[in-house]
Amino acid sequence: MARAAVPGRLTWRVGTLAEARAETPTARTLVLDVPGWPGHLPGQHVDVRLTAEDGYSTQRSYSIAAPADGERVELTIQAVPDGEVSPYLTEVFSPGDPVELRGPVGGWFVWRTTAMDPVLLVGGGSGIVPLMAMIRARRAAGSRVPFRLIYSVRTPDDVYYADELRRRARDDAGLDVTFAYTREVPDGWPHPPRRVGVADVNTNGWPPALTPDCFVCGPTGFVETVADILVALGHDPRRVRTERFGPTGG
Repeated sequence: MARAAVPGRLTWRVGTLAEARAETPTARTLVLDVPGWPGHLPGQHVDVRLTAEDGYSTQRSYSIAAPADGERVELTIQAVPDGEVSPYLTEVFSPGDPVELRGPVGGWFVWRTTAMDPVLLVGGGSGIVPLMAMIRARRAAGSRVPFRLIYSVRTPDDVYYADELRRRARDDAGLDVTFAYTREVPDGWPHPPRRVGVADVNTNGWPPALTPDCFVCGPTGFVETVADILVALGHDPRRVRTERFGPTGG
């Protein structure tokens, strides 16, 4: 998930691509070794900077896709047509290549493994990335906090981490995963494509009385719609945390 970069006093570090894997035809996960990495919380993001031979430099921000693991940082990048950064990272960047990172950034949209309240995750498109870091952190910590994920995507081919989500929904006790398809549904799907609405959140989320922590991430319109639905259903706005993204030049 790309966002406008956040300036700050964090240190730029040079990371090296250790491995990469395709998530969809247009999204790629990068596993980076970053010497001196200070660690991070699920939900945080990093700034990534590329510098050309002529000195031209540009940067983007990307959510971290996995919990802290020593000096490893995992990002999932969605290619943006005609973008400056994402096409290089998804199509050219190769194992052994260096890249500059700064972070971790953000302290509000995070889930701590010591938290005990139920969690509702609602992701739209590449907004699944920081939510996946929370799901993976829950598993890594052996947490029994109940999680529910509502994941909205255009088509089945656009699902990030498809095999892992199926496996975790089967094996991770207390994790429920619900998909919402907006343009094309799998064969046998019980209803036609549609956007996430009140019925989806009410049926597949948690009742407000359980005071869940709600994390919503995706395009601006998606996030605003889901946040409004949660508040209208009676959820405490202070427990609805949002991350949104829009056009950044990719």
